Amino acid sequence: MALIIDKNLCTGCGSCVDACPFGAMELHDGVAVAGDGCTLCGACVDACPESAIGLDEPAGEQTAQAASGVWVFAEQRQGQAPEVVAELLGQGRKLADELRAELAAVLLGHGVEGLVAPLMSQGADVVYLIDDPRLARFNDDAYADALAALVRDRRPEVLLAGATAIGRSLMPRLATAVATGLTADCTGLAIDRERGLLLQTRPAFGGNIMATIVCPQARPQMATVRPRVMKAAQPDAARRGRLERVTLSSDVGGGSAVLEIVAEIEDQVNLTGAEVIVCGGRGVGSAEGFELVRQLARELGGVVGATRGAVDSGWIGHAHQVGQTGRTVAPRLYIGLGVAGAVQHLVGMQSSDTIVAVNKDPQAAIFQAAHYGVVGDLFEVVPAMIARLRQRRGQDQASAADQKC
Repeated sequence: MALIIDKNLCTGCGSCVDACPFGAMELHDGVAVAGDGCTLCGACVDACPESAIGLDEPAGEQTAQAASGVWVFAEQRQGQAPEVVAELLGQGRKLADELRAELAAVLLGHGVEGLVAPLMSQGADVVYLIDDPRLARFNDDAYADALAALVRDRRPEVLLAGATAIGRSLMPRLATAVATGLTADCTGLAIDRERGLLLQTRPAFGGNIMATIVCPQARPQMATVRPRVMKAAQPDAARRGRLERVTLSSDVGGGSAVLEIVAEIEDQVNLTGAEVIVCGGRGVGSAEGFELVRQLARELGGVVGATRGAVDSGWIGHAHQVGQTGRTVAPRLYIGLGVAGAVQHLVGMQSSDTIVAVNKDPQAAIFQAAHYGVVGDLFEVVPAMIARLRQRRGQDQASAADQKC
């Protein structure tokens, strides 16, 4: 894309100079000129009263006027869709209704037609199904080629995907292929009603500010969304949509092939879906110290989480990491043990229903986010918590036995 200035139409009024948020527009000899700081945001295009400024789009790039519809990439692994797909359909339904557009789910794989009905029940008006043996295993090249061809043909206005390992790998390739923008790791999506643009909100500068990003020219407007930050669509078994089968081109995915998938045991940690998470930070002190974290998690029927500091220290695997560079979680109960509360960690867990913090430092930042805080040595507090849980369980069992008698 390039900025085009018609010197014959430009009157040198300076409207573009005032409108440019980056100070990149200047007047030379009474004619507007874009400097090196131009980001092609389009603010000067909207501001020019003489229509002397425009954006030249490369061949194949979609314009806003030609695009329509909200799409959700329905990620699946071995025929199972993660919870984030239902979350995207729930939000996508709201966006599509505001835009008065159709909501579509795009499903790629082999032998995955069983997912079509659930996608429709969760809000999809149409499901684009590309079922082909070459898509049986996720492959960046094949999936990006297939999606790019479909995007060019059907021209959606909005395309959403989960900020999962697959989404984070696939969507940048797709955005490059169709010459559009991509906002990663969004925590909020909305429609600007005046302009009809997708408002894409994500943490920036380590979570210290929330940035709202728009893509005014190219289409589709693409975003990946963090799991567990949006409400999942509730299935309606009576809801119906239409199925459109799409044939995969013969030249798709010739660059690479997946030979084998090996799942590590730690990769099976389901942090994003956990109802209870007990998270250990640097205050745990060692890999051995995490045994206490595991004991409390077992007593509560929960999952073990960790901060980046604990993971970087080698005390526990990355699959347990919660935060901006790990997993975003929203359990019913989060317990932080020896967690200082760095901004990058808080971004990933502050949506938890109830947050309990145990830390020796009364000034620890985690207490600002916690609903309940205990200032004390976790190696004294946690054993007392475990003992109390076991005592209470014993009392409940005894009470249940008395009722049976």
